[in-house]
Amino acid sequence: MEKALWYLLTATRGGENRVRIIRVLSERPRNANRLADELDVGYKTVRHHLDALESHGVVEAGGDKYGRLYFLTDQFERYRDTFEEIATQLD
Repeated sequence: MEKALWYLLTATRGGENRVRIIRVLSERPRNANRLADELDVGYKTVRHHLDALESHGVVEAGGDKYGRLYFLTDQFERYRDTFEEIATQLD
């Protein structure tokens, strides 16, 4: 997970948006549409980042396709300190 976080947040475009998504999901689960509204980012952009985060085990989805909520995984929570270190360097 540590390598995945470094890759997702620093080695690819969109790292800043992924940090923002993780921070918002830390408050409570949300669906992609709500994330797009709250972050003032296009829906397709949010979906792209959620797909990347999900494929690397950072977020998981629950619910049906339309109202699917996204949660941070337990695996991510074990590496939250790494996330905070990376996010601080990006600030």
